[in-house]
Amino acid sequence: MTRPASRSIKGFASDRAGLGWLEIARLGLVQAALGAIVVLTTSTLNRVMIVELGLAAVIPGLLVGLHYGIQITRPVWGHKSDTGRSRSLWIIGGLALLACAGTGAAATTLLFEQSFAAGISAAVIAYVFIGIGIGASGTSLLALIAMKTAVERRAAAATITWMLMIVGIIVTSILVGLHLDPYSHERLIAITATTGLVACLIGLMAVTGIEAKPSVDAPSTRSTAIPFQTSLRDVLDDREARLFTLFIFLSMLSFATQDLILEPFAGILFAMTPGETTGLSGTQHVGVLIGMILVGVSGTFFGRRNPELSRQFIIWGCLGSAIALAALAVSTQFAPHWPLSLTIVLLGMANGAFAVAAVGTMMILAGRGRLSNYGMRMGIWGAAQAIAFGLGGVLGTVALDLGRWLSADDATAFAGVFFIEASLFLVSALVATRISRHPQHAPQTASDKALVTGE
Repeated sequence: MTRPASRSIKGFASDRAGLGWLEIARLGLVQAALGAIVVLTTSTLNRVMIVELGLAAVIPGLLVGLHYGIQITRPVWGHKSDTGRSRSLWIIGGLALLACAGTGAAATTLLFEQSFAAGISAAVIAYVFIGIGIGASGTSLLALIAMKTAVERRAAAATITWMLMIVGIIVTSILVGLHLDPYSHERLIAITATTGLVACLIGLMAVTGIEAKPSVDAPSTRSTAIPFQTSLRDVLDDREARLFTLFIFLSMLSFATQDLILEPFAGILFAMTPGETTGLSGTQHVGVLIGMILVGVSGTFFGRRNPELSRQFIIWGCLGSAIALAALAVSTQFAPHWPLSLTIVLLGMANGAFAVAAVGTMMILAGRGRLSNYGMRMGIWGAAQAIAFGLGGVLGTVALDLGRWLSADDATAFAGVFFIEASLFLVSALVATRISRHPQHAPQTASDKALVTGE
């Protein structure tokens, strides 16, 4: 007897076990496309506003915070993708909206030259739509991956998705750097529009045909008429979902708090030049990639035999992050003679391990509800992450300034912030230990069925 054709090419063909690796990588390209557009609005445009336009740094900071804050609407877009006929339409629609809004944000540079009031008004509108585009596309994308990917491959799928996002950011940064000089506002607008168009084409090709693949989970309810309140209550009534929401918020808050203070820390206490601190940030991202690869490879080979592997990586990644941050706090007393680069690599590895394992666990827990509401669950967790990222940058700088004011000593202030971050990671690890070890679908009761079907 010959083996079925669908299983003849192990690991690459799609069958009932879910998406193959090539199909997972295709969906990862959508995340790369999202990252390519976002990096222009959160990095390149920030610099233009501060340097070329001479605006106060707080203005782009608040605009970036706005795009995070607006992502509190993620549950809405996730629910719409749950109850709509196609998640792919929400993915591509959100990506197209993001591309248009990103181009609009770039175009505000011309308005700022004419009128600050006109420029800031247009920028606020553009960043609101940037947040909506990210929320609609990103939430629907993760829900689609979770629905179509076998459980034992979800950690690896999370790794591939996030690595491709980083690749998208790196490639875009390099290409924009090569073509943006000599700088002009018109050139920035043209490059942003081109990037958005290419990203939309990549996204369209990536999702084509994927949604027709069979889902790996078969929840008892697949109604397309689930009310928003019913779907939301399904998540809020789920103890594991509530715990995981708390975990996402605490861990990502600590993760984001270090972003705006790490390079100033290296510059002030270790006397590093701007070029050296930029290199240090690159060193951290190398560590993040190593941590992600470790989780992805381990999940692929050992995930089936050890269903708790992702949870273990989450716990140990949080503990490792706490230890590395505590080491940075101690390093303030030994600067500049502390092995800073090694500490940063270890911090990046721990961050990468816990982050990608958390996304893998998120994909697993997304299918645990009594209802088929992957998008709602992804939306709630995505909103928690976005809020944490928005608060993290602000709280990190506020805590540092407050510490410097109270202690009149830079070393003490930085140490205090790092210890706070380490404590948050320890609490996150504790919360992660309480997440169920053996998740199963919750049984659907008669009342649940009645809520969905209207009987």
